Amino acid sequence: MKTNRLKWLPILLVLSLGLMGCGLKGPAIGLLSDNNDDSQPVAVTPIVIERIVVATPQASSATVATVAPIQIQIPAGGDSETEILKAIYRKVNQSVVYIENLTELRNSDNESAIVPESQGSGFVWDNLGHIVTNDHVVSGSDALQVTFADGVVLPAEIVGSDPDSDLAVILGDPAFVNLTPIEQGDIREVEVGQRAIAIGNPFGFVGTLTSGIVSAIGRSIPAVTGFSIPMSIQTDAAINPGNSGGPLLNDRGQIIGVNAQIRSDARSNSGVGFAIPINIVQRVVPELIATGSYRHAYLGLSGQTFSPAWADALGFPRETRGAYVLGTVDSGPSSNVGLRPAAGDTDIVLGIGPNGPEYLPGGGDLIFRIDDQPVTTFDDILIYLESFKSPGDTVTLSVQQAGGESREVQITLGERPRRSQ
Repeated sequence: MKTNRLKWLPILLVLSLGLMGCGLKGPAIGLLSDNNDDSQPVAVTPIVIERIVVATPQASSATVATVAPIQIQIPAGGDSETEILKAIYRKVNQSVVYIENLTELRNSDNESAIVPESQGSGFVWDNLGHIVTNDHVVSGSDALQVTFADGVVLPAEIVGSDPDSDLAVILGDPAFVNLTPIEQGDIREVEVGQRAIAIGNPFGFVGTLTSGIVSAIGRSIPAVTGFSIPMSIQTDAAINPGNSGGPLLNDRGQIIGVNAQIRSDARSNSGVGFAIPINIVQRVVPELIATGSYRHAYLGLSGQTFSPAWADALGFPRETRGAYVLGTVDSGPSSNVGLRPAAGDTDIVLGIGPNGPEYLPGGGDLIFRIDDQPVTTFDDILIYLESFKSPGDTVTLSVQQAGGESREVQITLGERPRRSQ
């Protein structure tokens, strides 16, 4: 979330039940212990944090940089948590930047001035000067200004942006600053309960570190375009306005996500923050650098995760799992290919709308596999498309209709349409 210096603007991405609340502290950090017996040798435990910078694939002139491993010496009785966090900060803070979104103001005499309107965070992606941040941090800017960890301030320009994933790449001149690209992690290694560290600029306080844990994985969070960002990471590490676009790190100082949203009623940390997962970042960012935009694969159908409670009303076996097709988009990739969307109501109430009860429609197909991947939730389809597919690719949907008959439907994926923000 970026903060606004002139006025509070509704620029924060908002979850359905509202954003932001009171701050939560991360897990308690143990107290340092002193060894008062000078006659005893001090035992140390070496901890090695390796750093290997991966160059952007499209940036052919970028070189792979390596930094010597950081060795942490922990005295007997010392606090390993504190030393690890200190080492991660030394390793990563030099890669994190402070971004100011500048706007032009004019007075009654038509005199203009460029002033900071809002702010956020970002991080160095490669040694060519590319910086990754959130789309909502830089959108609508008249100009951008980036401050690096060593105090160097540079103008920057937008290279590419993707509102659907809330990611953007900006560029500063690499000739004027020592660049330290961030080390990338692996989403497959992220698990609930692992340490999570955020470095960014909450409320403009530059170079702030907070820590917590990975609270959940596989969350879907809303983009400003109306589509969902799947596989997002939930954390209780304190994330506040100004942290947007900064890295969420694992305990090796590798980026595992880009901090983007919080859920709170008071526009401050409530212990529920969300980061765009590194695997989406790794797909989107190289395309933004190469072409300025990213094309998302698109099926053009709407649906919902099937509930066993619907089985009798819809005519499916109770052990059925999958994604229930509610509708297809006219002239979209899934129209006129043999998929049957739901039509007509059952007696199952899904909710209460402005006109009274809303009932589950019946008669739709149920998708239980996409290519060779099982589908148990509707998000499984979106995750598969976002992880592996591009517009123009073909997928095979295995579907089941009421009564148990199964068939396969082949669909050529389209490009996700642009929606107004």
